[in-house]
Amino acid sequence: MQTPAFVRRFRFFGILTVVSVYLLILVGGVVRSTGSGMGCPDWPKCFGSWVPPTHISQLPANYKEVYTAQRVAKNQKLARTLERLGFEQVAGDIFAHPTQYIETDFNPTKTWIEYVNRLLGALIGVFIFVTVLLALPYWRRDRAVFWLAFGSFVLTGFQGWLGSLVVSTNLLPIMVTIHMGLALVIVAMLLYAVDRSQLRREGIPATTVAGLGWGLWLAALATFGQIVLGTQVREEVDMVAAAAQYLGRAEWIEQLGLTFRVHRTFSAVLLVLNLYLAYRLYVSSTGRLRPLVVAVVAAVGLEIVAGITLAYWALPAAVQPVHLTLATVLFGLQFLVVLAYHRATKLQRQEASPGVVA
Repeated sequence: MQTPAFVRRFRFFGILTVVSVYLLILVGGVVRSTGSGMGCPDWPKCFGSWVPPTHISQLPANYKEVYTAQRVAKNQKLARTLERLGFEQVAGDIFAHPTQYIETDFNPTKTWIEYVNRLLGALIGVFIFVTVLLALPYWRRDRAVFWLAFGSFVLTGFQGWLGSLVVSTNLLPIMVTIHMGLALVIVAMLLYAVDRSQLRREGIPATTVAGLGWGLWLAALATFGQIVLGTQVREEVDMVAAAAQYLGRAEWIEQLGLTFRVHRTFSAVLLVLNLYLAYRLYVSSTGRLRPLVVAVVAAVGLEIVAGITLAYWALPAAVQPVHLTLATVLFGLQFLVVLAYHRATKLQRQEASPGVVA
C-alpha cells in the first residue's frame, strides 16, 4: 500500500525541521566559539534595528551605556518575577555574576554572526509552525503526533523568549544551560513525532534482546547530562580566557576546574556504555536497528576525537561548535534507538501472544 501524501509531507517537513534545529545548534556553537553571543546587545532587534549596523558611525556615541541600562532594567524585572516565584537564588545569581554590567563594544563581524543566528532561529519557528499545520490530519488518526508537533512549537516560542534572557543576562551560565537543555527536548519531541507518524510498521523486525530498554534510556539521559555539563565547561573556558586576556590559549585547559575533569572522565563511561549496548543490539537485531546502532557508535567515536582535539590541541575554536553539534546528534540517534527498540520489542510480544492486542 502506498504511503498517503499527508504522511509523506509531514515526515519530509518534520525531518527538514529537525535538520534545521541541528544547524541552529551548530551556528549557536559558532556564535559561542567566536565570542559573538553579545554581538547584538538587545532582543529581538539588534542595536535597536531590524537590520544591524555595519559601522560604529551608525550608532549613538553613548550606545554602550544605553544598551547596558536597558539590559539591567530587564534583568531587574526578571529578578523580581523569579523572587515572587520562589527562585531567590537564581534571582540573586543574575546580579551576582560579574558580567551583568559589562558594556559591549560594537564589532560588525560578531554582530552579523549573532544576527544570522537569530534569523535562522526565526526560520525554524516558521518551519515548526508549518509542521503543526501538516500534523492536523493526525488529529483523528493519532493525536499524539499532533500534540508532539504543537508542543514543540510552543516550546520553540518559549525558547525564543529564553534566548532574549540569555542576551539580557549577558550569557549567564544557568540561562545558557537551560537554553541548551530545552533545545534537546525540542529535538526529541520532533523526532518522536516524525517516528510515530509512520502508518506502515510491518517492516520493523522484532529483536531477540530483552531487558535493554533501561540501558538505552540511561545512555540517552547520560548524554543529555554530559551536554549540560559541557555548557558549564564552556563557561569555565570563557572565564579563563577572559582572565588571560585571550592569550596563552595552550594553557587554558590546565586552569580548568573539577567540572572539566568530571566531563572528561564521564566521556569514557559513556563510551563503554554505548559500546556494550551497541554490541548487544547489533548481534541480535536486523533491519532498522542495525544502521542506527552503527550511527551511534560512529557519533560517539567522532565526538571523542573532537573532545581529545580540544583537550590536547589548545581548544581550537573551529572544533568547539563541531563538538557540541556531534553531541546533540548523538543524543538524537540514541533517542531513535530507544524508539526503534521499544517498537521492536512490542512486536515481539505481539508475536509471542497473537491473541493479545497491544
